[in-house]
Amino acid sequence: MSSLAPEDLNTISDMRFYVLGLGPIGCLLAHNLRSVLPRMHPVTLIQKTARQAWSPRNAAAKITVENQGVRQSTEDFDIEVFDKYSASGGGVRFNPKLTREESADFIPSEEDLRTEPIEALFMTTKAHSTAPALAHLAPRLTSRSTVVLLQNGMGIYEDLVQRIFRNPESRPHFILASNTHGAWLKSAFHVVHAGIGDITFGIVPDNHKRDFETSMADESKPLYERSLVLDDIVRPDDPSFDQYRSLRHTVAVLRSLDALGCKWSPIADVQLAMRRKLVVNAIVNPLTAVLGCRNGGLFKDESSQNMMRSVCEEAAAAFHAQIEADTQSWLDSLAPGVDKSQVPVGRVPKELAADALEREVLRVTQLTRGNMSSMLSDVRKNNPTEIDYLNGYLVRLGEQYNIPMPVNRALVQLVKMRCSIPIDQTF
Repeated sequence: MSSLAPEDLNTISDMRFYVLGLGPIGCLLAHNLRSVLPRMHPVTLIQKTARQAWSPRNAAAKITVENQGVRQSTEDFDIEVFDKYSASGGGVRFNPKLTREESADFIPSEEDLRTEPIEALFMTTKAHSTAPALAHLAPRLTSRSTVVLLQNGMGIYEDLVQRIFRNPESRPHFILASNTHGAWLKSAFHVVHAGIGDITFGIVPDNHKRDFETSMADESKPLYERSLVLDDIVRPDDPSFDQYRSLRHTVAVLRSLDALGCKWSPIADVQLAMRRKLVVNAIVNPLTAVLGCRNGGLFKDESSQNMMRSVCEEAAAAFHAQIEADTQSWLDSLAPGVDKSQVPVGRVPKELAADALEREVLRVTQLTRGNMSSMLSDVRKNNPTEIDYLNGYLVRLGEQYNIPMPVNRALVQLVKMRCSIPIDQTF
């Protein structure tokens, strides 16, 4: 596994990286961060409660990742616990010397609290937990902070902007990421990396209209040779370097995670990947949750195939309407003298056509045929599901552009009905 290049290390001065959401993907990410970052850069794991934080493995601050029977462990993590008494987004450094009972009842003094601004935060929480968690940490997030969102579903960033970060001048930098790795927890902080995938990430444009993708417009190179570079974000000699310092360094760290196949891409490419993944999850997750089967149990009958086809057709129509509207809005924002006649309005990537989405659903289902979906797991554990950010997102998108979404709407209701029935009462 590679580490950061020396020129990057020289500029990342004692930068602390936080990880919130310590499920399988969060642990996998934290393990890889600790593997590539020198010890001068702390990696802090955030736990919701002291009772949740307390365990022998936590006391050792150790994460183990297992792949094909081979185990690798990383240590030397900080652990910080949400402080329910703090209105400043403060966290309490976890003290493993306290017993479980002492940790649960511990009321920190002001000296025990960490309230300094968070420079880089990786969010791997469930979609429905992301906004409440960030609302707690918001006092410690500034316009110079960077937040990486790595969740299933879509609409999470828009939800955060509407509910928490409404002022664009104080809003943190955001990075959106799409993950295809498969992982599950064997026990706390012991993750099985069951399926090797990749992570595609991109930077959300900021309100200052800064172009983070300048290199992609370099016409001196053929398109296939162009790639994004850190100086697209900010150059070290730029007067505004401090404003974009954490963003540049967070991107540099992500790019160093070779074992996770991290790739920095234009935000349009990331949105394409997220839309395709959304449709796969909007079919596989609710159907397996309602039917109580593994992924491979789907699409062996005409009814489930028809259901898949309907979801893909509804999603494709909504994406087409959204892209057409976004393109028109961009055209309207251009200066009066710009020739708009050559711009292809509403050209939808071929990967978002209904038949292409069907093929992607079948491909992923075949690859993960032995897996239990995360939504089925949530239903069996009586945990909240991410349905509102999967099919629910598609329903809201359809409402916005007047596209009927009867099948997606029905799947939302079916999953919520399934969740309302305690699992131990089924026959």
